[in-house]
Amino acid sequence: MRQDHGKHYLPWWKEQIISKWENDSWIFKMENSFEESVFNIERDRPMSWLLKQKDRLTALHTDMSETMRHKRISRKCVRDLEHVIRSRFIELFSTEDHINAMEDITSRTKIGRNWYKHPIDNKTSGKLIPTSNKPQDKAP
Repeated sequence: MRQDHGKHYLPWWKEQIISKWENDSWIFKMENSFEESVFNIERDRPMSWLLKQKDRLTALHTDMSETMRHKRISRKCVRDLEHVIRSRFIELFSTEDHINAMEDITSRTKIGRNWYKHPIDNKTSGKLIPTSNKPQDKAP
């Protein structure tokens, strides 16, 4: 196709791709893939999953605002994760903010620690363990 049409700018290529591939079956496939994809902490990485969902929504609804995209994407998360992400929303929530919030939540909060068990997370009991066999002196 490039040999036939030569060099053009990105908007021209986008228009050509949309006119060639955007049909009812493509729209149905994109809607289904968006609806079926739910964020799973065990399986998905926040950045790749979020960018994929954003691309799907952008392709389907070009006139949707970025804030609405992020709200719709956050609904595709598990209930606890959705609540925590939405509590961090501000009026102008960029994609970078959304990615940072999801990565923070999945790696630094209890929601993420429930899934990722690291040796650092194993806490010792609150009991004091004496380091020597000598009896401890009591202060008078």
